[in-house]
Amino acid sequence: MLAEFFRRWELRLSERDQNRKVRRFEWGLDFVQDGIAAADAKSYLIEHSRRILAESDSYHSYDPAKDYRLEGNHLTFTSPISTVSPRNNTVHGWYLPVESCGRAVLVLPQWNADARSHMALARWLNYFGLSALRLSLPYHDLRMPEELVRADYMLSPNLGRTLQSLRQAVIDSRAALDWLVSQGYTRLAILGTSIGSCVAMITTAHDPRVSVSVQNHISPYFADVVWTGISTRHVRAGIEGHISLEDLRKIWLPISPKAYVHKLEGTGKKSLLVYGIYDHSFLPQYSREIVGDYQRLGLPHTTLILRCGHYTSGEFPFNLALGFALCDYIRRNL
Repeated sequence: MLAEFFRRWELRLSERDQNRKVRRFEWGLDFVQDGIAAADAKSYLIEHSRRILAESDSYHSYDPAKDYRLEGNHLTFTSPISTVSPRNNTVHGWYLPVESCGRAVLVLPQWNADARSHMALARWLNYFGLSALRLSLPYHDLRMPEELVRADYMLSPNLGRTLQSLRQAVIDSRAALDWLVSQGYTRLAILGTSIGSCVAMITTAHDPRVSVSVQNHISPYFADVVWTGISTRHVRAGIEGHISLEDLRKIWLPISPKAYVHKLEGTGKKSLLVYGIYDHSFLPQYSREIVGDYQRLGLPHTTLILRCGHYTSGEFPFNLALGFALCDYIRRNL
């Protein structure tokens, strides 16, 4: 009975937005790092992704940003990754400092979050004695190109652009950590939700300064979430018929947490892994798989299992319990 109740609730919440658009499938070779014309685009992208994984530290490296500007609590800087959308190339963050003994948390919201999303969570972190920097993801809110009403360019049937967008999110996050360090912070954590969770995990795996990671909604493979989740049905509709899930998983493996779990071995980094047993966007069987990877590798982690779903975790009373748990974990472990 509970499973059916939450299924209906999740579906109803997922259908609040009536502006989803099925976009056409594109290989997107012009968006990958060394994108060129190729006779076999699928084979090219699979090989491209294989090379990324073989040299992921280099792939996620960047030239430091040089134009940080803080006006009030609004931080801006130029993204180290330049895209064809000028508005997307300026990164926006909202800085909420408190006396925190050198502790700061980078907050990454969910896909299609507006400019207010996760600001309340950032203020909660302040109450727990933690400074916070809430970062806008690529193609979101102030970074959204004028032709969009949703952040479709971050996750879409354009395979190459999606790869580029997630890489940009990781590198923007690392550049934001640079700024926090320049402000005197010495103990850094990262908190990501949904697609922000994926970015948080990949950033944690590639940035030695992050010692605590909170991944709110987890899954091993980016492609599987898109293929099976109710949040991404319109994205799958644009992809299906052009490529199999197996090949999509290979192409999008560089933006999948599964590919980088091994990089946490021996680092001592602590992770909070959160998933809902009634989640129809990040299916719980996938979440349990990534938890199993952490267990198999003996990585320091805590698992929080929510008695709700993906969308409902943001609804009362689940949002209050979840917010407290996330902030308290970072307070105790950072």
